[in-house]
Amino acid sequence: MGNKNKTISFRVNEDAFDALRDIAEERDLSLSAVFRDYVDTLVTHDGKVEVVPESGAGAGSGGGGDGDGDFPPTVEVSKSFVREHERLELEAEHLREQLDEQKAYIDHLRDRLDGEDDVEEVVHLEELDDEDEPYQLG
Repeated sequence: MGNKNKTISFRVNEDAFDALRDIAEERDLSLSAVFRDYVDTLVTHDGKVEVVPESGAGAGSGGGGDGDGDFPPTVEVSKSFVREHERLELEAEHLREQLDEQKAYIDHLRDRLDGEDDVEEVVHLEELDDEDEPYQLG
């Protein structure tokens, strides 16, 4: 099933609409493109987007109150965490490969089963329970 686009509608006052239209004209975009870019950014950063005026971006204000001015915020991670993450990625890749091999083997067995039209005899275990005589394989 493909990715279907959805429509979002909302109301803004006339001043906000004019300001948004001016932003779109400055950037030679449609209003729809402005909103799509904003929504894409919002989704990409898991809702953690800070809107600041261009004069305030990089000027150290940040608006976050921490005073470092970096946005998006950065976090240092220990090497052991990075190594563990890499190990888990490798393990996940290995498991995906094993899954693919198992699927291929199942397909091979199904093909063999479908190809064997001259099956000698199929014995169902439930039927063996009903018989008094022992059944020997081979």
